[in-house]
Amino acid sequence: MQNKPTLSFWQIWNMSFGFLGIQFGFALQGGYMSRIFQSLGASPEDIPGLWIAAPLTGLIVQPIIGFLSDRTWLSIKNESSNRSWTIIFGRRKPYFLLGAILSSLALFFAPYSPTLWMAAGFLWVLDASINISMEPFRALVADKLPENQRSYGFVLQTLIIGIGTWVASNLPWMVTKLGFHDDVHSKGIPMNVKVAFGIGAAVFFLSILYTIFTTKEYPPSDQEPVETKRKSTNFLKDFWSSVTTMSSTMLKLGLIQFFSWFSFFTMWSMATPALTSFVYKSPAPTEMMFKMDKVNYDLMNQNYQAAADSVGANMGVYGLTSMLFALVLTFYASRFRINRKWVHLASLVVGGIGFISMRFIPNPDYLWLCFALIGFSWGSILSMPYAMLSSTVDEKKMGLMMGLFNMFIVIPQIIAALGGVNLLSKLFGDNPIAPMLLAGSSLIVAGLLNLILTDKQITRG
Repeated sequence: MQNKPTLSFWQIWNMSFGFLGIQFGFALQGGYMSRIFQSLGASPEDIPGLWIAAPLTGLIVQPIIGFLSDRTWLSIKNESSNRSWTIIFGRRKPYFLLGAILSSLALFFAPYSPTLWMAAGFLWVLDASINISMEPFRALVADKLPENQRSYGFVLQTLIIGIGTWVASNLPWMVTKLGFHDDVHSKGIPMNVKVAFGIGAAVFFLSILYTIFTTKEYPPSDQEPVETKRKSTNFLKDFWSSVTTMSSTMLKLGLIQFFSWFSFFTMWSMATPALTSFVYKSPAPTEMMFKMDKVNYDLMNQNYQAAADSVGANMGVYGLTSMLFALVLTFYASRFRINRKWVHLASLVVGGIGFISMRFIPNPDYLWLCFALIGFSWGSILSMPYAMLSSTVDEKKMGLMMGLFNMFIVIPQIIAALGGVNLLSKLFGDNPIAPMLLAGSSLIVAGLLNLILTDKQITRG
């Protein structure tokens, strides 16, 4: 294991800055893809199924990219002249760049989809591409930071993610203020959403480039050349070995992740149809209405698009809260050790209360308070589990193990998309808000499961 130097705030900021773009992609995807689906004629019951490609892709991409990045050290040498030079691309950065290029293209073209199947296809490409960039970012923190800075590093990532979530979620509203008005008198995706996705594509690419040019990676710590190591191992063998030797701590954290991400997938896929209908009383007009009553369709569409803008802006509040939460934890973690277990437990329960509160708010003006509570959960989900996991993982397999750990993120999303949301929401009645009550209950369960974590080495950091 390398003796890693303590890094400054700005060094950690630079290596994490690419997450700003990644979160622009995730926030636009999570806040507006369901709106795109509804604008193209999808019913609320169809929406979870349209999201299925995203987690399925993550299930495959994340461990493979983690495995490959563990075994990559890309550099170009020129020794053919008196002026020899070497360009070092590194271990994780080649994957940052590949993911950024593909994600930016998918973000730009997704809102121009003329049909539902094409929009679902762009969601598939987008999610796969984001995972190509995101997975190595998680491993980079563990690569570069000593153990006593891990919590600090992951929390600082969360701060940047919070900024990205808040700004990206408000982009359609901001774009409208700049004069790109919704086209409410025709069937299709509004112009403010198209412009917002274009801005998101640019931010994604540029923020990744910033991290690539400002961050140096450490070369492999062992004496075995990376090329030899690559030839002597294979993905399936290492993957199966890692699965069968998974620690009990990782399994416990995975169970917590399962319920946490089931909750957030439910929010991303169902918040727009649930809240526009229940809170704003402005459900999306149906295909049948478009064919039979064009006047009322235009009116309902205008109300729905305005309500969807408001839902997106309110969702951005959870990014703002997570940013503030991460800011406080950043300052605290830079000076003191924190109890990761209890921070995570309390944060998840608070977020669960936020979801359930949506059922009882008197009017839309209070919706932001619900998302503010959810932000505490989001800030903790993006930092505490990874900080705890990094304390138990062999650094030579950090990328693969982070990818394997993220299977506990995508599997619950697959289950949710295959009918879990539609089926389990019925436990809370037929009200349109039922999916949000399901999300809140799942998050509270995730919080209470932190009580099964007993290893003090990983819970304090």
